[in-house]
Amino acid sequence: MVRAEIAATGVVQGVGFRPFVYRLAKRHGLVGFVRNMGDAGVQIVVEGEKKKITKFIAAIRAEKPPLARVDDVKIKWSRATGEFTMFSVVKSEKAGLGLTSVVPPDIALCDDCKREMFDPADRRHLYPFITCVNCGPRYTIIEELPYDRPRTSMKVFPLCADCTREYRDPADRRYHAEPTCCSICGPKLELYDKDGERMDVADPTSETAKLLDDGNVIAIKGIGGIHVAAKTTDDNVVARIRKAFNRPQQPFATMSKDLKTIKKFAKINTLEEKLLTSYKRPIVALQKSSNCMLSELVSPGIDSVGVMLPYSGIHHLILHYGKDPAYIMTSANVSGLPMLIENDEAIRNLKGKVDYFLLHDRKIVNRCDDSVVKIVDGAPAFFRRSRGHVPDPVKLAFKSREKILALGAELNDTISILIDNNCFVSQHIGDATKVETLEYMHETAGRLMNLLGLKKVDVIAHDMHPLYATTTLATKMARRMKARTVAVQHHHAHLAALMAERGLDELVGIAGDGVGYGSDGTVWGGEVMVADLKSFERVGGL
Repeated sequence: MVRAEIAATGVVQGVGFRPFVYRLAKRHGLVGFVRNMGDAGVQIVVEGEKKKITKFIAAIRAEKPPLARVDDVKIKWSRATGEFTMFSVVKSEKAGLGLTSVVPPDIALCDDCKREMFDPADRRHLYPFITCVNCGPRYTIIEELPYDRPRTSMKVFPLCADCTREYRDPADRRYHAEPTCCSICGPKLELYDKDGERMDVADPTSETAKLLDDGNVIAIKGIGGIHVAAKTTDDNVVARIRKAFNRPQQPFATMSKDLKTIKKFAKINTLEEKLLTSYKRPIVALQKSSNCMLSELVSPGIDSVGVMLPYSGIHHLILHYGKDPAYIMTSANVSGLPMLIENDEAIRNLKGKVDYFLLHDRKIVNRCDDSVVKIVDGAPAFFRRSRGHVPDPVKLAFKSREKILALGAELNDTISILIDNNCFVSQHIGDATKVETLEYMHETAGRLMNLLGLKKVDVIAHDMHPLYATTTLATKMARRMKARTVAVQHHHAHLAALMAERGLDELVGIAGDGVGYGSDGTVWGGEVMVADLKSFERVGGL
């Protein structure tokens, strides 16, 4: 008899990995335990026949849950101690394995939960916060690692007896599903009038759908933030939103019930359909059909419209009851400022702009805008990489010996953290020219570092412009962490990002961006550069 101490890394917390390992160990007749660790990894200790353990380890990779990603499995062999009589899921350990893993992104409602939600015989019938081990919020509710309910915003919702039984049953789909809940013990959804007074309605989602179809504008709190919702077929309603939020031309994102409905106003190819129905549920830019019945004001002057399918129980219920082919779902914030996430904040900031508020009492820890994608030359290209993708890393073709935090420039910012060849890109942050957004950037950097088990980094990269607020922030953070700062030329950064994404070592590129601070201290415009990842030669520019 032998003992194997196994460290699994990748996306292995919050995706049903521990229940999977438990069932696998029972199937192979092994004893021991599995537990989450403080650096998002999973530790497995098993004892039994070496032949059985070898098959067990092979099955971890071959049969992993669909949402899991196993990057590495490290094994330490020794003699069995005989200390175990069974296999169990044990309490998580705050300490880490010294390896790099990551919590999963938020996951769209799965088909099983959707079926239960619309089943009159199910105890979660019409409950908007239904979830299981295969779906639901992850990144937006986590406060710290390891990923367990007490370290998420679900900690204030103690499980009822029925949910506790499911949570502890290895055969149940909600075994160790941390966000699981029901109408007895989980978050509550409430409808409020324009003044923020709670309305006494039997079903907030069906009432919301009716109000939307009547032409009202409603603020809706979802998984990662608060949207402004309205019907898409009424010019007056759409024009009202544009005026209230000072968005004269910006295309509005929309949400539609299903593919069949989308095909009534937009064209969908196979790749776009795959994106729309993926568990990431991004907004996909689609070509309008010739008989598009949506208001021209939804995406004025262009032949495309951004559409997403419902990804939360709240959305599924509203669109189930609603009659419009699609509803505007645009971020409820001033352009460039962080997405609204607090109920009081929403009522205070949106009073006079919306007619009603559909809000819940679950805290959003990490706000996260919707991702926006378009198929270009047969492949997805991001306009915005956020919900459904964050904090999944972008894998690079090279490794860094140092841990690097990059703050970006000042407009349409994200932050990134590089560990080895893993580039962890944050959710969309906004324009750091605004104080609130700069504070949000600082907060996001701290939260992401915490989730990655970092107390400090070696290098902080920032734009070359000496007067950018991000440059000042980088200097302050570097001083606190005793890190070096590196100034990066704005347009070279754009081209380096392209090289990193596509695994290139060098290129001749055109950075058709706006103005940027040049390495000679003058203002540069669009640049033609011969560049690699470390340096560049400017061969032309405006």
